[in-house]
Amino acid sequence: MAFGRLSVKGRALRYLAQREHSRAELERKLARRVEDTAEASAAEQIARALDELAAAGLLSEARVAASVLAAQGARFGARRLRQTLQAKGLDAELVAATLRQAEASELERAHAVWLRKFGSLPASAAERARQMRFLAGRGFAGDVIQRVLKGGAEAWDGD
Repeated sequence: MAFGRLSVKGRALRYLAQREHSRAELERKLARRVEDTAEASAAEQIARALDELAAAGLLSEARVAASVLAAQGARFGARRLRQTLQAKGLDAELVAATLRQAEASELERAHAVWLRKFGSLPASAAERARQMRFLAGRGFAGDVIQRVLKGGAEAWDGD
């Protein structure tokens, strides 16, 4: 039995079933697939469908931010998380709140990432630079990187 094409709302639900999406992400994805019809333009169809999903509680910017933090927070620093959240088109206030939450544990997360990758303090300046570049590429702040590579108990005393 052949089924007709998915409606705009059906396509949006399919995307949301895969993972949390922000409104801006869904608008971009749906705009590539939706065609103008006699009754409404593509933008109007998309806006109407997304408004209905948001009213039903199926589309939530806060859940998007929480899912990014849960999925990527253990591997990346605040800078990288900021870039990801902004690319999803989230509100600046929500991005800032999410990053405050992530920054509270940034030192511990950076240490865990460093420990998994390297496990021992650098023996040479070249190795230290390599480890610093790795952590910087993961989006960790410079002062956090310095504290991780400082090693020893004094790096973990006080904040």
